[in-house]
Amino acid sequence: MTMKEVCKKYSISPDTLRYYERVGVIPAVHRTKNNVRDYTEQDIGCVENAICMRNAGVPVEMVAKYVELCQQGDETFLARRDLLREVREGIVRQIEKCQRELERLEYKIARYENAVETGELVWDRAFSLEPETEKKED
Repeated sequence: MTMKEVCKKYSISPDTLRYYERVGVIPAVHRTKNNVRDYTEQDIGCVENAICMRNAGVPVEMVAKYVELCQQGDETFLARRDLLREVREGIVRQIEKCQRELERLEYKIARYENAVETGELVWDRAFSLEPETEKKED
């Protein structure tokens, strides 16, 4: 598959794809005798992994570390698992933050819907930008 086809399939720019290869987010891609990148199915899998991890907010350096570990072989299973666990924890935190913001928006929408009906805007609840902490009982 050519770079143009990969870029079209995944809606990414050639610059992004070249950057990913340059910084190790995807391994070096085989080139034809004319020095044209020729993406194999394995390369496509690496591109998909990179896009997935970047869409999840994983820093480029961490994606590159994961790729490096994969290239080192089976003895890196533990390190790869730990890296992916760290990624998962970050995504869970993002989801929790988005959930709090969604709840805030839902509340505001409900207050405005009520105000449209009654002619009075009433805020009967406060929201904090800080994550809620669990209170421990003594």
